Amino acid sequence: MARGAIPASPLPQRGGIDAVRLRMPQSGPWTSLRDHLVERIPLAPDEIDRMLAAGEFADSAGMPLAPDAPFVPRSVVWVHREPAPEVPVPFTVPVLHRDERIVVVDKPHFLATTPRGQHVRETVLTRLRVELGLPRLAPAHRLDRLTAGVLVLTTEQRWRGAYQGLFAAGAVAKDYLACAPVRAELDLPTTVRVHLSKPRGSLQARVDPGGTPNSETAIELLARGADSRTSRLGLYRLRPLTGRTHQLRVTLAWLGIPIAGDPLYPVVREVAADDFSTPLGLVASRLAFTDPLDGTPREFVSGRLPPPWSTPTGH
Repeated sequence: MARGAIPASPLPQRGGIDAVRLRMPQSGPWTSLRDHLVERIPLAPDEIDRMLAAGEFADSAGMPLAPDAPFVPRSVVWVHREPAPEVPVPFTVPVLHRDERIVVVDKPHFLATTPRGQHVRETVLTRLRVELGLPRLAPAHRLDRLTAGVLVLTTEQRWRGAYQGLFAAGAVAKDYLACAPVRAELDLPTTVRVHLSKPRGSLQARVDPGGTPNSETAIELLARGADSRTSRLGLYRLRPLTGRTHQLRVTLAWLGIPIAGDPLYPVVREVAADDFSTPLGLVASRLAFTDPLDGTPREFVSGRLPPPWSTPTGH
């Protein structure tokens, strides 16, 4: 285990979700573990008592802690927390490729990559750990919840660093397809280099025109819409040469061609949790890299086109 890394849970996953690790404070007024848990965890005391009686709190060896267990400073306690109810995302996760080291999927819109905040069960990671029987599955990179397309995951811890390192080093060629308005005055193809920042607490990233460029995006218009749904829209190929937060979305909005269906750019729109009617017109369409372990050229292509250019079954 790497220095500073969180040790593996001694408890098995439940439904693809890891147990939570609670490290006790160095000191405190509590004499019993129960008293500390009641103060620490936002559950009714009766529920804490029930969980202790059921043996749901465990020590670092996975042994259940008794209801009258003492508070031990700096000790570690593991527990499974019941996730809050979530709106089911009604789309499947097609597997494009699977081998000993990696799983590559064609992620649908609206499904988060990993558990975070209000999205825990309804994530690619949680679903696939259960569906594929791979409890150590983990993403090599991430896609926004609203972005669809090619996503690479590693099957075990021993492979993770090599593949994550590729993405961190910018050694992966990435193509995205986007559906956005056409502006005749834009000179395309072009490469946009701007400074992007995301203020703390803000949902949106922003372009700082006077800042030193820290993002680079190649933009090419592939086709113009020809039917009633897309007559004012174009199909764009985007190649991010850097990896800033919301880079593609904020860059196109700044150019005056915000991606179709975007609830954040150029203005924030409230969207109900169960509203899947307007997917973001952005797809991670292609990933290519040289395998870091055997040198094999790898290329994976999504079967999706960005809505409303095309709305394949299952988003």
